[in-house]
Amino acid sequence: MVFAIVLVLIVVASVLFHVLSPWQATAAASNWGSIDAALFITLLITGIFFIAVTLFMALAIVRYRHKEGRRAAYQPENKKLEWWLIGVTSVGIIGLLAPGLVVYHDFVRVPQDAHELEVVAQQWQWSYRFPGQDGKLGKSGIKWINSANPFGLDPNDPLGQDDVLIRNNEVRLPLDQPVKVLLRSKDVLHNFYVPQIRSKMDMVPGMVSHFWFTPTKLGTYEVLCAEYCGLAHYNMRGHMIIEEPAAFDQWLSSQPTFAQTLRTAAKPSRETLLETGRQLVQNHGCLACHSLDGSASLGPGWKGLYGRTELLADGSSVKVDEAYLIESISAPKAKLVQGYPPVMVAYTFNQDELDALLALIKSLSGAPPDEPPAADVDLALQGQRLAETHGCLVCHSVDGKLGVGPTWQGLYGKTQSLADGTSVMVDEAYLQASIRDPAAVIAKGFAPVMPTIDLTDDELDALIAFIKSIAGKTDDTAEAVP
Repeated sequence: MVFAIVLVLIVVASVLFHVLSPWQATAAASNWGSIDAALFITLLITGIFFIAVTLFMALAIVRYRHKEGRRAAYQPENKKLEWWLIGVTSVGIIGLLAPGLVVYHDFVRVPQDAHELEVVAQQWQWSYRFPGQDGKLGKSGIKWINSANPFGLDPNDPLGQDDVLIRNNEVRLPLDQPVKVLLRSKDVLHNFYVPQIRSKMDMVPGMVSHFWFTPTKLGTYEVLCAEYCGLAHYNMRGHMIIEEPAAFDQWLSSQPTFAQTLRTAAKPSRETLLETGRQLVQNHGCLACHSLDGSASLGPGWKGLYGRTELLADGSSVKVDEAYLIESISAPKAKLVQGYPPVMVAYTFNQDELDALLALIKSLSGAPPDEPPAADVDLALQGQRLAETHGCLVCHSVDGKLGVGPTWQGLYGKTQSLADGTSVMVDEAYLQASIRDPAAVIAKGFAPVMPTIDLTDDELDALIAFIKSIAGKTDDTAEAVP
């Protein structure tokens, strides 16, 4: 009898817990309320079976409890009861499966007017890609993945040149516009999960899965990885921001395209720019009118020109900056410098040639004393791209915040306490050893979870240059190299 009462109390407590529990699912922020309906049907069917089975057990305990002189009836089979059980369980199974199949069919059947978003997963970070003005995503493949092209886009595919790349864990989407989400993984199994959007889909290496949704509520929603993907799986988080279409368009237009990232990756060093600038001024005869040493000539001398205030022929004045120099090259008669005749002809240069000319003119005015050598900046930029590509910044912050691993802000040059009670000066040798064999020397207070990263000597030098470049930065200036 006691067991029967306990079973009845379990049923009552379970029902009350469901009805009165404060831990209910948040309201859906997308069109997928049908997913909640399918889950409710599943809960209702399983709940009915749970109540029925448990109460039957309680009834059986009371009705068929042991009594002196009573013997159990032996009935090896009961076809009527068997058909009832088959029928009831079949209806229950159909009720469990059918709603999910219907909803899943709608979940992957994308409407024609949906715009695309590609989600790329990598231990342990998210990145995103939108199609550009042509509305089409370019081809991608593992053979094109490198530090300058972490998305693995085909550099020769014209459809991919205007693709917009989001290389951080935050993505934005417009309100009330359907989105087709394409999912791919660069390394291991992941799962893209946004609870409020009711989106959840596995990301299998070598495959592209998809689903669609329409965001219906403004707000910021957390993006999670719902598939164990390694030691820092818990830290694979991001945010999806739903905003008005006008605000989204403004944000999207400010993000870099694939073509722009290629140009940035291929950006020549300062010495290369200066040499190109010298060749240009010689080939186009600029030195016939503009001196490099400050001596008088037919036009203003370039020594000390950049940054100073120039008096113009109309009595006004202008500060010599990049915009003024570009205008003076392409339309030299627009702003005439006082004391010089209007004899210069207009020149047509492409952007790379203009950059080289400006670099040469600016070099003759002297660089700020605290400006790091150009070669170091280029190397640090390469290291920053490597850190982003390999997911280093997921565990190592550059702004001093606590992470899975030690922050890189102020790391180089400091004394680091180790797990074995000793301490070590963080220099190039220590960083090289920590990257090559991260389990050899463990920093105090941090778990030994860092995987070994296979880098060439040049890549290792670049990564260390990036760490050194943010060694002395404060919280307000620790954004990585400009």
